[in-house]
Amino acid sequence: MTRIPFGVSRFDGQIGGGAPEGSVVLLAGSAGAGAREFLYTSAVFNGLIQNDPDLFDLHYGSLAPAAEPPEEVHYVSFSASREDVKREISFSMDEEIVKAGLGGVTFQDLSAEYFQLSPVPREWYVDEPRSLADLGGQGERRTVIQAFADYLDEHAADSLVVVDSLTDLIGDEQPERPWSDVVYLLKGLRKAVREWGGLVLLNLSRDALTESQFGELMSCVDGTIQFGWETGGNERVRSMFVQEFRGVLSQLEQEDIVRFETEIHEAGFDVSNVRKIR
Repeated sequence: MTRIPFGVSRFDGQIGGGAPEGSVVLLAGSAGAGAREFLYTSAVFNGLIQNDPDLFDLHYGSLAPAAEPPEEVHYVSFSASREDVKREISFSMDEEIVKAGLGGVTFQDLSAEYFQLSPVPREWYVDEPRSLADLGGQGERRTVIQAFADYLDEHAADSLVVVDSLTDLIGDEQPERPWSDVVYLLKGLRKAVREWGGLVLLNLSRDALTESQFGELMSCVDGTIQFGWETGGNERVRSMFVQEFRGVLSQLEQEDIVRFETEIHEAGFDVSNVRKIR
């Protein structure tokens, strides 16, 4: 089975090299627990594979025999610009790694579609002045879900696509974007990605959902990785566990691995300890 590396070396090593090709994965966690940093690390290190293989080897090491890097890496944001994302990633990772890694990443900003029906002034999220063509096309606006789907149709095949906040689509339910549309989006995406190959990672704030909503989204994807905080003695420790994932959870269960203790350092998100059943 071909696997696409997440870009987190110790985690990839425990699961045979990465995620099974053709997977849609939720990265769900509380604020600051590591889900977003995992997403950043995946984008940057998969970008490094093509853009600076020597730097990749230095900080990641060798890919597993079953692992094949994606042909392209795409970063999709519904509400942030490339510069915003680059600055945010630089807060938690070394500047040299970020610069080289993002050089191999294509960025897509869907702010125009996301904010178009909101009260947010257009000049806050669109850099270019409004043209006559824009004014003439107001009656044919794409919804943000349509824009997202169009982008995936064109770019997702055999690629890694990271989506920095699925929560943007569900945190402010609107008439044009009801909860059911998000559910159908994930169901359709799961089916399409199995045809396209590649890997899609969706960052999700766990605190924004009820248990029922979270369970519904989990049923629409191939895998869910949860990130949280634990208290041990006088320390708070970030932890990660695979709640459900075809082709991955079974491997961890064979090794009796129940949880990973994690950390964030200059090379991004990393596994610091593997916790097993004793």
